[in-house]
Amino acid sequence: MSRRLARELALKILYRYEEGDSDLPAVVESVLQSKRYEQNDRDFSQLLVERTVENLNLIDEKIVEVLENWQYDRISVVDKIILRIGACELFYFDDIPPQISINEAIEIGKKYGGGDSARFINGVLDAIRKNHEGSNNK
Repeated sequence: MSRRLARELALKILYRYEEGDSDLPAVVESVLQSKRYEQNDRDFSQLLVERTVENLNLIDEKIVEVLENWQYDRISVVDKIILRIGACELFYFDDIPPQISINEAIEIGKKYGGGDSARFINGVLDAIRKNHEGSNNK
């Protein structure tokens, strides 16, 4: 398995969580146990989910900050989760280059999102990256 597949698993877990399956440990276990995945990939997926949920309010605030001419509540559930995962990586995974996180989110958006998802995800995450890098240099 690759990190992309681990990110896709995180998307599936967070989608179920967003849709009301609030027993996060059970959802993680259910998704990650459904097939034989390598342990390091399972660990990455689980860590990504945990960090995203732990920092959900801040991540959502950062997404809202960069939205232009768009209401947060109009973003599709899938795109919102992909943005959250990408932003989480930008903020809380220093070992992953920002461009890798953004490109991975774009590719997942192409696969799971709507027709304009990839472009939308790219724009939002790039703006978040610029704001984050700017705040780290002050």
